[in-house]
This record gives sequence, C-alpha cells and structure tokens, in this order.
Amino acid sequence: MRKALVIITLFFFYNLSSQEDKTLFVYGGQITKEFVKYTAELTKKENPKICFLPTGTADSAYYINYWYELCSNLNIEPKVLEVWINSSTQDKSFEEILLSMDAVIVGGGNTLNMLAIWKAQEIDKALKKAYDQGIVLAGGSAGSLCWFNAGTTDSRPKELTIVQGLGFLKYSHCPHYHSEESRKPLYHKNILEKKLTAGYACDDKSGLVFLNGELSKSVSIDTDSFSYFVYDKDGKIVEDKIETEIIK
Repeated sequence: MRKALVIITLFFFYNLSSQEDKTLFVYGGQITKEFVKYTAELTKKENPKICFLPTGTADSAYYINYWYELCSNLNIEPKVLEVWINSSTQDKSFEEILLSMDAVIVGGGNTLNMLAIWKAQEIDKALKKAYDQGIVLAGGSAGSLCWFNAGTTDSRPKELTIVQGLGFLKYSHCPHYHSEESRKPLYHKNILEKKLTAGYACDDKSGLVFLNGELSKSVSIDTDSFSYFVYDKDGKIVEDKIETEIIK
C-alpha cells in the first residue's frame, strides 16, 4: 500500500513538473527592439524562432520591414505570418507555422479587424494551442489587448469602444494608458459601470509578464513608464502602480 502511494505521488509530481508554463508578455505601445529582445529571453532559447503577426495593419509591408530591421542584430530567427496569402504559395497551415515557433509577437493596428480575421482563419485556435504548449505569446497595443477578456479600442469610427478579446487572461486591459488622453478616463468609467472587469493598464514603454494566467512581473524601457492594476473599490477607482524593472 505504501509503495503504491509513493508511485502515485511520484507520478503526480512528474506530470506537474513536466507541464509547460504558459507565458504572456504584453506592453502598452508599439514593438521596440527592447521588447523583442526581452521576448527572446523569455523563451530561454539561444536562437529562438520568433514569428511576427502584422494582421492588425493588413500585413503592411512597412511594418514587416520594420520588424526585420528590429531583429537585424538580435540573436533570434525572425519569421512573419501573413494572412493575405494564396494557397498555391503556402505549403504549411497557419497552425503548423505557429506551433513550430518559440515565441509569437502580435503587432498593433485595428484590433477588431484582426480578431475577426483570426477567427475566420482559425488562427485564434492555433494561438491557444501555442499558448497551452508553452510557446511565449507577446505583443503591444492591439497585440496586447487581444489576449485579455476585453478592453477599449479605436477600431470603430468616431470614438473608443469596447472590444472582446481572446480571454487568455481573465482581466480587462488598457494600452496607451498615458499617451492617449481619452484612454485613462474611459477605462476608469467602464470599470465603474461594470462594463469591464478589473484589469491592467500599460504605458507605451511598459509591459507585464503573466505566468500561467497571473501577473509575474512588470518591465519598462525607461524610468517614466509604468503599468497599473486598476479596479473598483466601494464605487471609486483604485490605481495601483506596479513596481517595475528597467530592461535594455
């Protein structure tokens, strides 16, 4: 009996330790060399394969070129997943490409359109598989908002509105927290009105690492940028500034 309990216990801890950690790295603004380098470090690989998704800008050639420029002197193997493709030139599925990567970085742009395309192409399902398998997911602006349950977006005409995300993280999100004047007050208003859950806000040059769905740490690329946990307490907004680590 004792021997059987020992075997069961060892089996349990083996399976627990063999599970891949789920890592998400989000930042408030656009992609930078510092954020790409940090994403590479999160993979714990010497020369990681990192795939960039420029879906939010309709696979903009400028954005793709900028991605390769950022990666030019980094120890990574840069890739791009384009969705405006022709079957005859595509010998692998989107899922096959994404699951072969060490990390995936999503660019900024129109969040609503990006998510609609992902759903139509089942890229959202492929990203969930990648996440569950321990492939690092990252991104800023639209590329950060997409991972949360919801947040505010400029993807529709006239004004900022709420968009539902993929829900990999159970919180709401606000990118561009201090750089765009209307973002902060609207985020507070939506939380107070229960249109959004409590969540995390990031300045453009600050980011957050989530491990298995919970906050692990905050990083910034300058001393003036921060991330915050924002929530409603007794009908008033509380904004907790998160201690940050400067990365280069």
